[in-house]
Parts: sequence; C-alpha cells; structure tokens
Amino acid sequence: MTLMISKFRWLLSCSLVLVLAACAPLTVPPKEEFPAGRARLVLPPGTWQDLGSIDETVGGVPLQTRSVGLRGAQGEWMAVLRVQTNRGGALSGGAPWSGECPRARDVTVDDAAKESPVRADCLRFKRWASSGDWLLKNEPELARWASGQRISWSQPYSHLGYRYATDRGALVAVDALVDHRLLRPKTQNNEEFLTAGRPALAWSHALAEAARLSVGMVDGYLAVPPFPYAEAALARR
Repeated sequence: MTLMISKFRWLLSCSLVLVLAACAPLTVPPKEEFPAGRARLVLPPGTWQDLGSIDETVGGVPLQTRSVGLRGAQGEWMAVLRVQTNRGGALSGGAPWSGECPRARDVTVDDAAKESPVRADCLRFKRWASSGDWLLKNEPELARWASGQRISWSQPYSHLGYRYATDRGALVAVDALVDHRLLRPKTQNNEEFLTAGRPALAWSHALAEAARLSVGMVDGYLAVPPFPYAEAALARR
C-alpha cells in the first residue's frame, strides 16, 4: 500500500512538471520600456536606443518628451519615436493645443474630435515623408531635432503625428518616423502595389489607439504595436 502511494505521488509530480513545462513560453522576446512623463512607453522587440528626455512647460502645462530610436541589423535608423505627456498626474484643467487638425495634400487625416475647441484627437499620416523637404516644411521642430541627433535615412520613411487631449488637461502626443521596410510589403504587381499601404494605416490607427488609452491608465501604459514587417526588415544584412 505504501509503495502504491509513493508511485502515485511520483507520477503526479512528473505530470505537474510536464504541464508547467508545456504552459511556459519557449522564448519571450525582450521588450524595452522607458518612462515618458506619466506614461510607461513599452516598445516592441528590437534594438532600441534611448535618445533622451526633455522637460518643458507649454501653455502652463508641465510636459515631458521622451525620444527613442530603433536600429537595424547594420546599425541604420529604422524608426524614431517621440512621446510627449503630462509630467505628472496633476492636471491643469486645460490643454496647450486643441481643435487644430489641418488637412494637407497627400496626408491621411483623421480628426475624431471634429475640431473641438476644448479637446483634440488628431491623427495625421504622411506615407512619403522623405520626399523633398516635406519634413522640414511641415514638421520643422522635429526635423531640426532629428538633424541635431544626426539621424539620417538610407531608405524612404513615413511620418505619423498624433495628438490627444481632454478638457481636463490630460494629453499625449506622438511623432514617429518609420522606414518603409517596417510598414510596407514587397510588391510584385499593380494589385499588390495598390493595397501595400493598408498595413501602415492599420498600424498608425493602432498606435493612436494605444496612446489614447494610455491617458486613462493609472500607470500611463502605452504599448507601441509591432511594426507589420519588422521580422523581415530587421533581419536584413
């Protein structure tokens, strides 16, 4: 009887070990995380570099801007993100910007706040931001900052700009410069070319949603969604 109980306990222990082993993830890619004011900026897998933070006060609202960059397999810049949020949890009851969500040629614009005078929810996406002097003419502060950081690009890139603010003064702003290889598939015919921009637009809306939700999170959790074609783009040598 004692022998049978011992065998049963041994079998139960082995079964428990096997179940736990089967449930445990085989590999969990590391994710970088940085503070950005009141937000927790959580990044998808990749070789991310901290580009520093800046504290400033805009319209009486204390803000912090955190900048990070993603490197490719050869050390080239693949993406740059700048996230600006309230510096702390105390809100001033007003936002330094609201209502403006300008439309422009060849820029996809989604103004969910409908030009509200007290809040903002503006997503703007420029697919070919690397064309000519578009960035310098349309986002001069971002262009000057990137130049000061000696950030240069070997491939075409897109620009995403998102601004969200509530009438209580909670806000988040995101600027992203992203290499096309992270957002667009390779195309082999006209039909594929015409639909190649859809993943980038879907990613831009997912990032805007993550930023919007972060304002309501106690810890400001803001998880940047994975780039659609990161695995292939970041593995190239």
